[in-house]
Amino acid sequence: MDKIYCKNEHTVIWGDVLEQLNNIPDETVDLIFIDPPYNIGKMFSTLKDSWKSDKEYLNWCYSWIDICIRKLKSNGSMYIMTSTQFMPYFDLYIRKQLHILSRIVWEYDSSGVQAKKYYGSLYEPILYCVKDKNNYTFNSNDILVEAKTGSQRKLIDYRKPIPTPYNTEKVPGNVWHFNRVRFRMSEYENHPTQKPIALLDRIIKASSNVGDLILDPFAGTFTTSFVAQNLGRKSIGIEIAADYVKIGLRRLGICDEVDGIPLLKEKWQKQVATKSNIGGVL
Repeated sequence: MDKIYCKNEHTVIWGDVLEQLNNIPDETVDLIFIDPPYNIGKMFSTLKDSWKSDKEYLNWCYSWIDICIRKLKSNGSMYIMTSTQFMPYFDLYIRKQLHILSRIVWEYDSSGVQAKKYYGSLYEPILYCVKDKNNYTFNSNDILVEAKTGSQRKLIDYRKPIPTPYNTEKVPGNVWHFNRVRFRMSEYENHPTQKPIALLDRIIKASSNVGDLILDPFAGTFTTSFVAQNLGRKSIGIEIAADYVKIGLRRLGICDEVDGIPLLKEKWQKQVATKSNIGGVL
């Protein structure tokens, strides 16, 4: 562990998030996307997403949140996710240090298996935050979506001095629909909570410019870095699981093999638990 791979301004770091974040200079990152473990018992390679208590989990989260905020430039932006049950704690903690501009709902399709004794969750919350609410990047024209009222119904706005057709495009609202990444999809990697390319494409286009530096402290399948590379940004991804680091090295074209073993896209396989608590090894 504790290895750094870098090529063409894209860096993959294999190591502990708290240790490695401290090696990044303060106020050098333009955009941070954070998709941490949710403390809901999922398996990530050989590590289980489970802490002994909510307090222990939140204290760990607050530690890396504080460091991430220090890494942001004065005009930087941060998007952060967590489970629905922990987002209120994140919200209350972060608003003391950043300006929360939007509370986004990523809504997705059902897996077909839902709760039977309560309302199952079909969304994940995302906070969109900035350091300076008067100085930040937001490229609204790069993320326009269809305005169905204008484009489909061809309505005319008669309230204006000169009647004008409704706009056919608009900036997305705070409810986003992107399908989850599923087995057999072309972008699928062997990871239980992979985020879709389309989700990161919107975030990176909106909140960064070509040449900007994007940081993902829980890189997973390195989708953030992959999209950043495709959009002409620079990236840093930190990951503790060796299996996922290899995915990042392959997706970013940093190397073709590790220790003489070719980096090939693996077929899906069931995650097997060998450690009881991811919090104990981070």
